[in-house]
Amino acid sequence: MISIGVPAEGKDEPRIGLSPETAKKLVKAGAKVTVRSGAGLRSHFSDQDYKEAGATIAKTDAEAVSGADVVFTVRRPPLALAKAMKKGAALVGMLDPFSDAEGLDALAKTGVTLFAMELMPRITRAQSMDVLSSQSNLAGYKAVVDAAAAFERALPMMMTPAGTVPAARVFIMGVGVAGLQAIATARRLGGIVTATDVRPAVKEQVASLGAKFIAVEDEEFKQAETAGGYAKEMSDAYKKKQAELIAEHVKNQDIVITTALIPGRPAPKLISKAMIESMRPGSIIVDLAAERGGNAELTKPGEIAEHKGVRIFGLLNLPGRVPVNASSLYARNLQAFIDPFIDKDKKTLAIDWEDELAKGTGIARDGAIVNETIAERLGAKSATPARAAGTATKAAPAKSRTNGGAKAPAKKPGSTRQPKGGKTT
Repeated sequence: MISIGVPAEGKDEPRIGLSPETAKKLVKAGAKVTVRSGAGLRSHFSDQDYKEAGATIAKTDAEAVSGADVVFTVRRPPLALAKAMKKGAALVGMLDPFSDAEGLDALAKTGVTLFAMELMPRITRAQSMDVLSSQSNLAGYKAVVDAAAAFERALPMMMTPAGTVPAARVFIMGVGVAGLQAIATARRLGGIVTATDVRPAVKEQVASLGAKFIAVEDEEFKQAETAGGYAKEMSDAYKKKQAELIAEHVKNQDIVITTALIPGRPAPKLISKAMIESMRPGSIIVDLAAERGGNAELTKPGEIAEHKGVRIFGLLNLPGRVPVNASSLYARNLQAFIDPFIDKDKKTLAIDWEDELAKGTGIARDGAIVNETIAERLGAKSATPARAAGTATKAAPAKSRTNGGAKAPAKKPGSTRQPKGGKTT
């Protein structure tokens, strides 16, 4: 019988990798599920909820994972937890594979097999496993809701006998999954919404949501997208024209939401100090790239900064601020991912290393990092542990993305799906 363990997350992470719903499905599939006591409380899942779903409650994290064939986490766990796992067990979570080379290498050397869900191939059958999309969708929603709550003015236009209340102007920079949800949410709240992205294909998506697309639409812009749906590097001349257009547009906005992230690298600066100073006092910037330094020049990660009356929200982990939904969706992503690797007859873990799901997300096996791209990015040596030939993976290079909707796809004719949202540089 396959055993699945779920530890508690750190103090800054309210989400959990298992919901009572997915626990019930896994138990029905023949798995033994063990959850650390209290691990789901910050997502409002009680121990009793898990018990009713058929799970066992463990007193400690070590007890929850010690005999597990698979361990579900949200964040990269501490080294001590990996050491408590049995060798060869699969650790599945958002492992932040492009940072902290030393920590990732130490985690790999424990003998645990690592699967980074951020690297999920963008193929049709993996849509239900796409953690970046599920979490970024909530981040885009929460960004608008937080901005609206802090704005101190009404968002929709209101006509009253005493006069008209003008609608707030909301500008979304980066039309990926988070950006698209931010547009939709701001429109539902009655804002006048505009958006920008370096890919011409998203113009239609922006318009379909009732927003106006802002960009320098010259010939270079029309050729700014690769066959895989990613943004090409633009010329300096185009960048200058686009920057001038955006600077002129930003100064008239009430709320600006930025979403441009590059995995493992500092976030690109989209809003300068001068642009912030051009905005009206009371305006708000919500920076969804704060975890990588921010898209705004004055962003302070983890804080709400203020400059000349403009507030810049650099709060981290926005999906974690709606933990019930975030955990429920994330848990479904993990359950959908592991399900194909469960032998339904023997009720055991049977990872097919030729499957593109395993190839794309598997980053460490048999004590070493096996994903060549990650090893190269981290400055480590790509290892080839003793195993069947052809099982080492080589992931596509990291691409610039808007917050969540984008990963580098492994294109195969007829098997890929259109990227949700886009990439920005």
